[in-house]
Amino acid sequence: MNFGAIREEFPALRDKTFLDAACVSIAPRCAVAAIEAFLQRALLCTEPSATLNHIAMDEERAAARPLVARLLNAREDEIALVESTSQGLAIAAQAVPLAPGDQVLLAAPEFMEVALPWCQLRGRMGIELTVVPHRDGRLLVEDFAAHMTPRTRLVVASSVQWSHGFRMDIAALSTLCRDRRVWLVADAIQQLGAVPIDVQATPVDLLACGGHKWLNAPFGCGFLYIRRERMAELRPPLAGYLAVETPEGGWGNYFQTPSIQPVRDYRYVNAARQYEAGGTANYPGAIGLAASLRMILELGQDRIAERVWTLGDTLIEELHRRGIAVITPPEHAERAGIVTFSLGAPERNVALMEHLLARRVLVSVRYTAGIGGVRVACHFFNNEGDIGRLIEGVDEFLRGGSAT
Repeated sequence: MNFGAIREEFPALRDKTFLDAACVSIAPRCAVAAIEAFLQRALLCTEPSATLNHIAMDEERAAARPLVARLLNAREDEIALVESTSQGLAIAAQAVPLAPGDQVLLAAPEFMEVALPWCQLRGRMGIELTVVPHRDGRLLVEDFAAHMTPRTRLVVASSVQWSHGFRMDIAALSTLCRDRRVWLVADAIQQLGAVPIDVQATPVDLLACGGHKWLNAPFGCGFLYIRRERMAELRPPLAGYLAVETPEGGWGNYFQTPSIQPVRDYRYVNAARQYEAGGTANYPGAIGLAASLRMILELGQDRIAERVWTLGDTLIEELHRRGIAVITPPEHAERAGIVTFSLGAPERNVALMEHLLARRVLVSVRYTAGIGGVRVACHFFNNEGDIGRLIEGVDEFLRGGSAT
């Protein structure tokens, strides 16, 4: 599969220039087709019994886990399917063993959902929340180290910042945390699907990622990675029945056994999926996510990253030619797919965004902690023509023209 042909997987590109995967991305045909096939199962009960149909649904959903593991270079038993990044972070906040007085570090420009679980724990149990400042948008590992104290228990960080696209050195941050015996929780939703993360080379403890951005799966399913070596240290969840070890003969046989009792000593799986909600889950979401992941893995994560960086290089060069301030660092090591630029005042950036939207060029304006601007998301389904149409719209706005 090549990048020219891949645009046919995204019919939304026919009538718009879509440069906003950092918000909610568009879905490919393959993901929609997979969900439609599942809906036929739900519509027609394609197995001989409802029990077997339910078991088949569970198996279709579970197929997403090994694909996520391939994406991260992880083990399948380190993957839990969750609703979103937000749910994954909430699970992490409840699972990591914190105590009153423990310190949690996070960065100033983070998206609110990265901070929200820890803000709630600050009020409920008295943890200390320390904000690490940025340096003109950059977040440096040495600044995290400088804010650590003997009470530092956890660092939570986005691998790529949502408003301006700075990509942290998560590998170096993970080394710092391991050396200090500090937990590291990562939000990877603005990176995975654009630039890969190998959890063997970057051993974070927990990593949350929704499917609706760069993974092109806007169906309400994402995942939580939990490093196996740290799993035993986490607080166990109140698990659903699918976290119980599968009984001999399978669930179908179990449910028709007269001697079963609800109150007994259950044995739970020693795997990340014990943190899933359990029971009947979001089957279409997981099936759509799996289809999008197959497409990404077929294209190749390294190829996608080079494509994304190349498109970003083109955009940055065009913006620099016009003397427009680019907020995102130009170096590949410090960015993924987001390129944020600014015309100055926030009102002017919003006016430009509205001008571009009127031209069917989809971008966003985002700010946190005083940093941000017009946010452009260059993904693998984009091409140089998309960048050209964006720049045409910018030029027209700067001339004081109107959309046609």
